[in-house]
Amino acid sequence: MAQESDVAFLEYVVKALVDAPDDVKINRTVDEMGVLLTLSISPVDMGKVIGRSGNTAKAIRTLLRVVGMKNNARVNLKINEPEGGTRPERSATKSVDEAMEDLKI
Repeated sequence: MAQESDVAFLEYVVKALVDAPDDVKINRTVDEMGVLLTLSISPVDMGKVIGRSGNTAKAIRTLLRVVGMKNNARVNLKINEPEGGTRPERSATKSVDEAMEDLKI
C-alpha cells in the first residue's frame, strides 16, 4: 500500500477539485526514471486541475514529489489532454490593427 499512496493522494486531491469525479482515471507506471502518474479527466475539468497559468498543476506536482520522497521514489505527473481539447493557438492571435479591421462592417 505504501508504494501506491501516491495514486491514492492524487485521486483524493483531483476528485475534490473536479465536477466529474467518476471520470478521473490514474495510470501508474514505474521505470528507471521513477514513478509516472498519468491523469485523465473530463475535458470540462481541465481548467480546474491545471489552474491559472498552470499553478494548480504545479502545486499538485510539488505535493506528489513530497509524497514520493517519503517513499524514496521520484514521482512525476502527466496530465492527458482530452481529445477535442480547446487549447488556444498562439499563432491565431491577431494584432490590434487586424482586430480593428475585423470590426469595420
